[in-house]
Amino acid sequence: MLNVVSGYAPQVGCELEEKERFWSELDEVMESIPTGERVVIGADFNGHVGEGNRGDEEVMGKFGVKERNLEGQMVVDFAKRMDMGVVNTYFQKREEHRVTYKSGGRRTQVDYILCRRGNLKEISDCKVVVGESVARQHRMVVCRMTLMVCKKKRSKIEKKTKWWKLKKEEWCEEFRQKLRQALGGQVVLPDDWETTAEVIRETGRKVLGVSSGRRKEDKETWWWNEEVQDSVQRKRLAKKKWDMDRTEENRQEYKELQRRVKREVSKAKQKAYDKLYTRLDTREGGKDLYRLARQRDQDGKDVQQVRVIKDRDGRVLTSECTEEMEGVL
Repeated sequence: MLNVVSGYAPQVGCELEEKERFWSELDEVMESIPTGERVVIGADFNGHVGEGNRGDEEVMGKFGVKERNLEGQMVVDFAKRMDMGVVNTYFQKREEHRVTYKSGGRRTQVDYILCRRGNLKEISDCKVVVGESVARQHRMVVCRMTLMVCKKKRSKIEKKTKWWKLKKEEWCEEFRQKLRQALGGQVVLPDDWETTAEVIRETGRKVLGVSSGRRKEDKETWWWNEEVQDSVQRKRLAKKKWDMDRTEENRQEYKELQRRVKREVSKAKQKAYDKLYTRLDTREGGKDLYRLARQRDQDGKDVQQVRVIKDRDGRVLTSECTEEMEGVL
């Protein structure tokens, strides 16, 4: 997430109260942005941070213009409060590429780009574009920023114990025997419930088994065929082309491919469902239907939690539930 903030600070001749109100409002804007998100501020701060950075090395470089004034000190103080850097001052350029305001014989630097200090490493250049102006007397300041986007790792699906197998008597009997052996043949459960619970879980994993932990395939795209894949790929390429060159011709090409993908998807779905319905009328199709139904029922019963009973004070009950556990053992 990248937040871009545009600002225009009061001029040097304005009242101090008006200037303080501006910085207070800008503080509120910054505080409303989560700390984990990038922020770039581009603003006419109407102040001179000055050349050199003695005492302010953490928020600015050495390459400002002329002397610092009161308004420039407000910019530096704001950068310190918000842990930001004044990007313009970090790059050594000719004065012509640092001066952002020219009027008559005046040449100053009042327009700045700020970003979080932690993102300064993503900025490779910042300068004034000579000959380009965005407003009267003001010159364009550009910043080259490379955004490093980290791909999120897919979370692994946890393997779950197949407790649903205990509904069958043969599995239940084997579980009883193995659990007795694991508990050392004890009839009364130990007072330490955490130890007992871990023995039960471990025995369940060994006797009943665990799920594979593999990610399930996308059930919504089983009907895809080569025609659909080809159309989707061409649509993606057209979208990239339109993003790079926003011409009407590229837009029409992208829209036409969008409509074609929708038609291909509709045809593929209809064809796949027709084939499925035809197969379900056969003996093989009936077997597939029952197999899928059984698998879905088992997946719903594949649980991993082992619950306990506690008293009003939050202590795990052991002796009160001994008789019920003896029935299992």
